[in-house]
Amino acid sequence: MIIDAHIHLDHYEEKEQHEILSTLDKHKVEALISVSFDMESCLKTRTLSINDSRVKPAYGFHPEQDLPSEDYLSGLISWMEQHADEMVAVGEVGLPYYKKIESERSLNYEPYLALLERFIEFAAKWDKPIILHAVYEDAALACDLLEKHEVTKAHFHWFKGDQITVERMIRNGYFISITPDVLYEDEIQELVKSYPLQQMMVETDGPWPFEGPFTNQMTEPKMIHDSIKNIAELKGMPVSETERIVYENTKRFYRI
Repeated sequence: MIIDAHIHLDHYEEKEQHEILSTLDKHKVEALISVSFDMESCLKTRTLSINDSRVKPAYGFHPEQDLPSEDYLSGLISWMEQHADEMVAVGEVGLPYYKKIESERSLNYEPYLALLERFIEFAAKWDKPIILHAVYEDAALACDLLEKHEVTKAHFHWFKGDQITVERMIRNGYFISITPDVLYEDEIQELVKSYPLQQMMVETDGPWPFEGPFTNQMTEPKMIHDSIKNIAELKGMPVSETERIVYENTKRFYRI
């Protein structure tokens, strides 16, 4: 069995959601960690989880968008507190690396850092894992805040970064998750080689599309079977053992 450690299930069309959920058993997918983008997304994710217990909800505010107002943020955090018992994690939250790159003017990071710190404080208060969108130099900033609040249950999804940060994350016990582009991206393959399998999960980040053997295909959880096969090859391990370790990592990390 496998678990998709990071998917935006609410971003799929209703027909696609039905197709994914109706074929989970067929493809030996036990559960989906379904992350949220904003308040509306949280509500949709919650409904999906109520209708299908295999959908494990995470609530948060994705950083690659304009900052929320204080009223909006306070309302979101208050709502998350009301539903803390049902959520498996805080997420997806983090820092706006790609928004910064695409911005024609310099992006003021201080408000985004303050926003991330609010969610890290929430994770610490409610003893929840936190799902992070923090890549390259942003990962070190996220590590600073995690260390400040002594949060160790951190999941850096689709991570990319330098070796110094990788070593820091390994020392701190943080987890990463690998996407299907491990089949064709050298950068991801090198990360797999250097990161301990005991701190690794697999994800799709669907509906984000992939290339290589997945070109023009709808992204769906069954793809991570191919990811695991490639991870096993890169690690020089049997596929069955790799699958078992990654599965147990995810179950333990998310307490599901």
